Amino acid sequence: MFELKIISHFAAAHQLKMVTEKCENLHGHNWKIEVFVKSETLNSAQVVMDFGEIKRQLSVIIDQLDHQMLNELDCFKGKNPSSEVIAMHIAHTLQKAILAPGVRVSRVTAWESDNAGATYYPQ
Repeated sequence: MFELKIISHFAAAHQLKMVTEKCENLHGHNWKIEVFVKSETLNSAQVVMDFGEIKRQLSVIIDQLDHQMLNELDCFKGKNPSSEVIAMHIAHTLQKAILAPGVRVSRVTAWESDNAGATYYPQ
Protein backbone atom coordinates (compact mmCIF):
# COMPACT_ATOMS: atom_id res chain seq x y z
CA MET A 1 0.00 0.00 0.00
CA PHE A 2 1.22 3.48 -0.90
CA GLU A 3 -0.06 6.72 0.60
CA LEU A 4 0.60 10.30 -0.51
CA LYS A 5 0.08 13.39 1.64
CA ILE A 6 -0.73 16.94 0.56
CA ILE A 7 -1.11 19.92 2.90
CA SER A 8 -3.15 23.03 2.18
CA HIS A 9 -4.55 25.97 4.15
CA PHE A 10 -7.54 28.27 4.13
CA ALA A 11 -9.07 30.92 6.37
CA ALA A 12 -12.81 31.11 6.97
CA ALA A 13 -15.49 31.94 9.51
CA HIS A 14 -18.18 29.72 10.92
CA GLN A 15 -20.73 29.59 13.67
CA LEU A 16 -21.44 26.22 15.30
CA LYS A 17 -24.81 25.35 16.74
CA MET A 18 -25.33 23.38 19.96
CA VAL A 19 -21.65 22.80 20.72
CA THR A 20 -20.49 25.18 23.44
CA GLU A 21 -21.46 28.74 24.16
CA LYS A 22 -18.11 30.03 22.95
CA CYS A 23 -18.28 28.16 19.61
CA GLU A 24 -21.82 29.35 18.95
CA ASN A 25 -20.43 32.86 18.49
CA LEU A 26 -19.28 33.80 15.01
CA HIS A 27 -15.54 33.12 14.82
CA GLY A 28 -12.85 32.14 12.36
CA HIS A 29 -9.92 29.81 11.94
CA ASN A 30 -6.87 29.40 9.78
CA TRP A 31 -7.45 25.76 8.86
CA LYS A 32 -4.62 23.43 7.91
CA ILE A 33 -5.85 20.60 5.71
CA GLU A 34 -3.97 17.32 5.34
CA VAL A 35 -5.16 15.07 2.53
CA PHE A 36 -3.99 11.49 2.11
CA VAL A 37 -4.60 9.35 -0.97
CA LYS A 38 -3.72 5.68 -1.25
CA SER A 39 -3.26 3.00 -3.85
CA GLU A 40 -2.30 -0.66 -3.80
CA THR A 41 -0.22 -0.20 -6.94
CA LEU A 42 1.87 2.33 -8.83
CA ASN A 43 1.02 3.57 -12.29
CA SER A 44 3.23 3.18 -15.38
CA ALA A 45 5.38 6.12 -14.20
CA GLN A 46 5.95 4.26 -10.90
CA VAL A 47 3.96 6.77 -8.83
CA VAL A 48 0.54 6.62 -7.19
CA MET A 49 -0.37 9.76 -9.13
CA ASP A 50 1.16 13.14 -9.88
CA PHE A 51 1.36 15.32 -6.74
CA GLY A 52 0.58 18.31 -8.97
CA GLU A 53 -2.75 16.80 -10.00
CA ILE A 54 -3.79 16.24 -6.39
CA LYS A 55 -2.74 19.81 -5.55
CA ARG A 56 -4.75 21.20 -8.48
CA GLN A 57 -7.87 19.29 -7.51
CA LEU A 58 -7.52 20.20 -3.83
CA SER A 59 -6.93 23.85 -4.74
CA VAL A 60 -10.31 24.01 -6.49
CA ILE A 61 -12.01 22.80 -3.29
CA ILE A 62 -10.00 25.06 -0.98
CA ASP A 63 -10.66 28.12 -3.17
CA GLN A 64 -14.41 27.60 -2.65
CA LEU A 65 -13.93 27.65 1.16
CA ASP A 66 -11.25 30.32 1.56
CA HIS A 67 -12.35 33.61 3.12
CA GLN A 68 -15.99 32.52 3.26
CA MET A 69 -18.67 32.33 5.93
CA LEU A 70 -18.94 28.53 5.83
CA ASN A 71 -22.50 28.42 7.20
CA GLU A 72 -23.67 30.27 4.08
CA LEU A 73 -22.17 27.87 1.52
CA ASP A 74 -24.45 25.43 -0.28
CA CYS A 75 -22.17 22.50 0.59
CA PHE A 76 -22.90 23.08 4.30
CA LYS A 77 -26.61 23.87 4.10
CA GLY A 78 -28.38 22.07 6.94
CA LYS A 79 -25.04 21.02 8.46
CA ASN A 80 -22.86 22.33 11.24
CA PRO A 81 -19.63 23.34 9.42
CA SER A 82 -17.42 21.75 12.08
CA SER A 83 -13.88 20.53 11.44
CA GLU A 84 -15.34 17.02 11.14
CA VAL A 85 -17.84 18.07 8.48
CA ILE A 86 -15.21 20.13 6.62
CA ALA A 87 -12.87 17.11 6.51
CA MET A 88 -15.72 14.91 5.23
CA HIS A 89 -16.71 17.45 2.58
CA ILE A 90 -13.15 17.75 1.29
CA ALA A 91 -12.70 13.96 1.22
CA HIS A 92 -15.88 13.30 -0.76
CA THR A 93 -15.38 16.19 -3.16
CA LEU A 94 -11.75 15.30 -3.83
CA GLN A 95 -12.58 11.64 -4.40
CA LYS A 96 -15.04 12.61 -7.13
CA ALA A 97 -12.31 14.66 -8.83
CA ILE A 98 -9.61 11.97 -8.76
CA LEU A 99 -9.69 10.06 -12.04
CA ALA A 100 -6.61 7.88 -11.47
CA PRO A 101 -7.64 4.21 -11.36
CA GLY A 102 -7.33 2.56 -7.96
CA VAL A 103 -6.50 5.81 -6.13
CA ARG A 104 -8.72 6.55 -3.12
CA VAL A 105 -8.80 9.31 -0.52
CA SER A 106 -7.77 7.47 2.64
CA ARG A 107 -8.21 10.30 5.15
CA VAL A 108 -8.49 14.05 5.54
CA THR A 109 -7.58 16.01 8.66
CA ALA A 110 -8.90 19.53 9.22
CA TRP A 111 -6.83 21.34 11.85
CA GLU A 112 -8.65 24.38 13.24
CA SER A 113 -5.66 25.25 15.44
CA ASP A 114 -2.18 23.90 16.12
CA ASN A 115 -3.53 21.50 18.73
CA ALA A 116 -7.10 20.67 17.63
CA GLY A 117 -8.16 18.85 14.49
CA ALA A 118 -10.58 16.25 13.18
CA THR A 119 -9.84 13.35 10.83
CA TYR A 120 -12.33 11.73 8.47
CA TYR A 121 -11.74 8.25 7.04
CA PRO A 122 -13.97 7.58 4.02
CA GLN A 123 -15.42 4.07 3.89
